[in-house]
Amino acid sequence: MSHHILVVDDDPHIRDLLSFALTKAGMRVTEAADGEAAFTVIATDAPDLPIDLIVLDINMPRLNGLDLCRRLRASSLPQADLPILFLSSRDDEIDRIVGIEVGGDDYVVKPFSPREVVARVGAILKRQNGSNGAAGASRHVVHRRLALDPEAWEVRWDGIPVATTATEFQLLLLLASLPSRVFSRDAIIDRLHGPGFAVTDRTIDSHVRNLRAKFIQAGCSDLIETRAGIGYRIGACA
Repeated sequence: MSHHILVVDDDPHIRDLLSFALTKAGMRVTEAADGEAAFTVIATDAPDLPIDLIVLDINMPRLNGLDLCRRLRASSLPQADLPILFLSSRDDEIDRIVGIEVGGDDYVVKPFSPREVVARVGAILKRQNGSNGAAGASRHVVHRRLALDPEAWEVRWDGIPVATTATEFQLLLLLASLPSRVFSRDAIIDRLHGPGFAVTDRTIDSHVRNLRAKFIQAGCSDLIETRAGIGYRIGACA
C-alpha cells in the first residue's frame, strides 16, 4: 500500500513540485494551502486512507506551520503524533530547532531538491515502520520503569503511555536497547538516519530536550544522561 502524504504550503508551485516528486516515488498526495486548511484535512482524515506524514511549510498565512504542529500535538485527535517534515525558507538554525522542539521530526531548508524531500520523507516513514536501526527489533525493551513496544510504537513510564514522535521513539529505543553504551551525536544520527545524512548536532539535542520535558511531566527526572564532550546514554530511570 502506498503512503499518503499531506503537503502544506501556501506556494502552489512548491505544492505542485512536491506532489509530482512524491507521486513519482509511489506515494499518494493531498495538498493544503495553509495551516487551517491542513488541520481540517487531518481532523477529517478518512480511516480507509489515513495520512502517514505531513510535509509542512513554516511560514504561511492564517496558521503557520509551527502553530499547526503545536495545535496538532496538543490535540486529542488519533493523528496527533503524525510525523512532520518541516520546510523552512529561512536559513536560520533557530527556526529549524524550534520546529524540532514543537514536535517536528525533521526539516528541509528552501530552496531544496525535491529528491532530498522524498529521501527524508522515506527515511522518516522507514523509521516509523520499524525497518531501520534499533526499531527493527520486535521485542519489548524494558529499562527499569521505562518500557518500549517497537511493534506498537508505544512508550510507557510506570505503565502510563507517554506520547512521542517517530524520531523521539527511535532515539529513546536506541538508548534503552544498549543501556551501558554512550552514543555520540554523530553515532545517533547515523543510527537514526543512515551515514551521510545532513542533520545537525543541535537537532539531536532538541529531540533529547523534548523527551526529557515529556518524561519530567510523567514523573521521570533521569531519563537521559549527558556525558560531557561525548554524547548521551539512557539514564537510571529509577
